[in-house]
Amino acid sequence: LRGQVFIGEFIYSRYRIAILAVAAVAVLGLWLLLQRTAFGRVVRAGVQNPDMVGALGISLRPYMTAVAAIGIGLAGLAGVMLAPISGVHPAMGVEILTASFVVVVIGGLGSFWGVVAAGLLVGVVRGLTVYFIPPAAEASMYLLMLLVLLIRPRGLFGERILRFE
Repeated sequence: LRGQVFIGEFIYSRYRIAILAVAAVAVLGLWLLLQRTAFGRVVRAGVQNPDMVGALGISLRPYMTAVAAIGIGLAGLAGVMLAPISGVHPAMGVEILTASFVVVVIGGLGSFWGVVAAGLLVGVVRGLTVYFIPPAAEASMYLLMLLVLLIRPRGLFGERILRFE
């Protein structure tokens, strides 16, 4: 995966394009798993109302274990794909975790496609900030989160949660 690809005036490494393709396949696969399978229906129902799922006689423990395993697998895949770019060091997980938190908050809790859109938005904002104002690159992500939360406290695609007690 060495070499570069020229798209207009921009130059991209083949490896970064491969990372983009792997990420797209992972996102699509995860969406299909959660939206188009019985496993996904149980997981979504269990997240919304675990008591009702239990009342139907379905044990959530194996499903939530599988969800954790999938998350760990995706995190491992991301680490393996990112290691050649950023290097491997003890704090690399913290950097990724804080960026992930910001993306989830901006996208809206519980919104799959909101998080995908927020990830793209944060990436573009950070990329532009690195290009134009390099010292503010890290802060730009948090400033974007602040602006989104001031305008829309639930995030861009978060829905209002109604609670009946």
